[in-house]
Amino acid sequence: MSDFMTRVLRRETHSPRSGWSVVAAILVALAAIYALLESVLAALGQPAWLVHPLDALTWIADLPGPYPQILLGAAGFLMALVGLIFLGNGLLPGRRARHVIDNPRVAIVVDDEVIASALAKCARVAAGVTREQVMVVVSARLVQVNVRPTSGIRLSEQKIQAAVESQLADMELDPRPAVTVKLASSGVIGV
Repeated sequence: MSDFMTRVLRRETHSPRSGWSVVAAILVALAAIYALLESVLAALGQPAWLVHPLDALTWIADLPGPYPQILLGAAGFLMALVGLIFLGNGLLPGRRARHVIDNPRVAIVVDDEVIASALAKCARVAAGVTREQVMVVVSARLVQVNVRPTSGIRLSEQKIQAAVESQLADMELDPRPAVTVKLASSGVIGV
């Protein structure tokens, strides 16, 4: 597979960071514009718009001052949480709900909902139940198949799992998720 196709597949399966970058840039720009406005007003001898820059610096230097420690702790925790959210979005791999089908000639990206629909049909046929009795959830590393059997009819988890795994092997997904099948303890009335 060429470098170009690899880049295209990565772009299609991973979420971009541009939204968070724009939010961070806007916040920094607003803070800088406000600091510039207050500094210009102070240099011209005009009253401060919100807080005089020297008063703000004195307030920060005098912390914790008369303020309750729990309030300062909550504010610090909130600021740390916002920082961790930005850091996590910048460093962790953001994955979209998509998988790549391994093909040496073309780049094929499939949405997880499409995969779940195909696997649900396969599980439904293997179990001999209706569409409403099967629910499939596909994530990056796991396919969870939930089946509600018809009352009075026994189903084989192994048979359903083998059918779903066979269908999944035919799809040649990258990365290939593991399959778990869960039968509900209560059945539904036959249709």
